[in-house]
Order: sequence, then C-alpha cells, then structure tokens
Amino acid sequence: MLVVPNLKTLFISILFFAGYTISILLFFQLLLVGVRGARSYYPLPRKLNENKKQPLQTSRPYNIAHRGSNGEIPEETKAAYLRAIEEGADFIETDILSSKDGVLVCFHDVILDDTTDVANYTKFANRKRTYEVQGFNTTGYFVVDFTLEELKSLRVKQRYSFRDQQYNWKFSIITFEEFISIGLDANRTVGIYPEIKNPVFINQHVKWADGKRFEDKFVETLKKYGYKGSYMSQDWLEKPLFIQSFAPTSLIYISNLTNSPKVLLIDDISMPTQDTNQSYWEITSDSYLQFIRNYVVGIGPWKDTIVPVVNNYLKPPSDLVARAHAHKLQVHPYTYRNENQFLHFDFHQDPYAEYIYWVRNIGVDGLFTDFTGSLHQYQEWASPLKNAKSANALLHEISAMITAFEEP
Repeated sequence: MLVVPNLKTLFISILFFAGYTISILLFFQLLLVGVRGARSYYPLPRKLNENKKQPLQTSRPYNIAHRGSNGEIPEETKAAYLRAIEEGADFIETDILSSKDGVLVCFHDVILDDTTDVANYTKFANRKRTYEVQGFNTTGYFVVDFTLEELKSLRVKQRYSFRDQQYNWKFSIITFEEFISIGLDANRTVGIYPEIKNPVFINQHVKWADGKRFEDKFVETLKKYGYKGSYMSQDWLEKPLFIQSFAPTSLIYISNLTNSPKVLLIDDISMPTQDTNQSYWEITSDSYLQFIRNYVVGIGPWKDTIVPVVNNYLKPPSDLVARAHAHKLQVHPYTYRNENQFLHFDFHQDPYAEYIYWVRNIGVDGLFTDFTGSLHQYQEWASPLKNAKSANALLHEISAMITAFEEP
C-alpha cells in the first residue's frame, strides 16, 4: 500500500533537503574562490540591472563587515566578504595598501608576517626589513616590498588562534578592484567602506610613474567603477561608499578629488594622528569637530574611548557621541566581536547585550563588527525593516496556509 505523507510533513522535508543542498553548494563556493588562478587580477563587475537590486537600508545603524566576516573566515579575503554579504552586511570594509609595483591591495597590516605564509618561502628570506611606521621601528616582510604577482602567490590564515582554522591557507590576497567587484556583484545593494591605510608610509615607499600620490590612485580606482556623490544622493544610494582614514590630511586632500562621504577614524587616547601628530583630546574637541565636519560626515572611534573600561567593566560613557551628533557627524565605532576575550563583563558573555547597549543606550549610527551575522540577527529582531519579512515569518505563514488547506 502506498503511504502518502501529509502536506505539512512533505513541505518540511523539502525545506530541509533544499537547505542542506544550499549549504553544501556554499561550502564548495568558498573553497573555489581560493583556488590559484581561478579569477583574473582585475575582474570587471557583471552587467547587473542596478534598478532591480534591493536598495541599501538606511533606517537603522549600518552593519559594517569589518574585514569581511572575519570572525569565521580569514580577514580581507573574497570568501570573508561573500560570507558577510550572505549574512546581511550593509557595508563591506577593507584596508587598502599598495604593492611594490603600485597596485592597490586589500590587507590590514603593513607587514605580512602575522597572517600569511611568507616566512615559508626561502626565496623571500632576504626581504625582511626594518622601517619606521607611525614613529615606531617595525621589522618584518612589508607589503610594499612585494610585487602583486608575489603577493598573489601567498596564502592567508585566521589572525586569532581561538577562531575557526579550517580555512587557513586556502585564500589569497585580493586587489582593491577585486574587492569592488565583490560589492558590485552582490544580488542586492551593498556598500563598500575602504580605508586609506598608512598613507604617509605608502607615499614614502611607493612611487607611481605619473608622479601621483597614493590618495590619487585610490580615488581614481573608485571613480573608475562609478563611485561618486555626496551622502544620501541618488548616485551614492546606487553605489554606497564611505572613505575612512586615521590621517586627517589625507581626508582633506581627497575632499578636493571627490565629494563621496568620508569618516575620520580615531585611535586609542594614547595614539596621536598619523600625519598631524594631534592628540586624541584635540581631535575630539568641539572646535576640531566643527572644523573637520567640512570634510567628513562622521567619525569612527575605538569604542573603548567612547565608554571607558576599567578592569574589564564599563565606566560612565563620555559625551563624544552626543557632541558629534550636535555637529551633525555620524559615529561608527569599532570593533564588535562575539568572543569572551573581547566582551566586557557587563555583557555577561552575551554579544547581543553589547549590541543592545550601543544601539539603544549610546545611539551610534553604524558598527564595525567581525560577526556580521550576529549583528544582522540582532537588528532583525530589534528593528526589522519595513515591508520585509523574515524567513521564519514566511514559514509560519506557509505552514498556516497548509494547515488551513488540510482542515475539512
């Protein structure tokens, strides 16, 4: 006798099988992006119909994927950015440096030592150098001493040993143009948030034949792919962009090249600015905020300078966010991480409690996070987008329809 399952059971089985299949496909996609030679150095974005893309959400704080979803996958890799987009990032964030031959690449540190296998190559053994970086002597294998081809031959690993190690050595360094293509190829509107990394150092060690500066090449690349327009303009909404830097003079210089929105990053209270040697207290004063707002739309402080921490407990917050808002500046603090090593005791090992505190109590406008999925889940729960339904809500509706159909 043929046994026919009821419709609800059949529907759930189909969903389970489909979800399992999609997970397998995504896994193999992540592996494939690390294969050598799988993609050219300068891929062009697909010719997608931009009008059909889901627009960028602007009704709640921005979910900024710090170096991609690097809590799960090695930072600044194609796989980390694809994962962040899949998990709901509004912006994917990266750090831009230059190779020896003047190609802009995505990499956080000025040296390759901590997150690549460069030390395993005997042919590179004589490349170790000592340079002054931001007033300190640093020794290592510097990105600026390697050509793009050499950088592409290296493989990267997870920065923290307590994070997932299964993707170590599977992925390579990507170029700025490859990073842009990832954002433009997304099936919805995803912004990019590149940092002009160590511009003083780069301009000292890399020279372009046309006499242009690092900042010039940076903006030229953005314009090549159509990034333009002031914050919330139609051009900006079609291709959202924030340009960030710890160097005020670079941001001011770039202001003469593009009207795209810029964000001044702010380091620990003990660190002066990279190029002007100004103190934390000077660049967070009302007079300076009034000055810099002529060039930037926001500031990006380390979060522990907004809310001081003593013995891993939060102290009363400063008035920096309120004063920045009074000067019509956004505030995008960094960096939010799920692990207990980074969570303050006040949050009781709960990253969602940290998000609640910063969004509701402090009132920030964007958050740099290593765990894009966690922030997205919190926001979907706390402030779901209008006219948007979660997958669970849709499943409940479908289940109710099936139940109604089955009833006599």
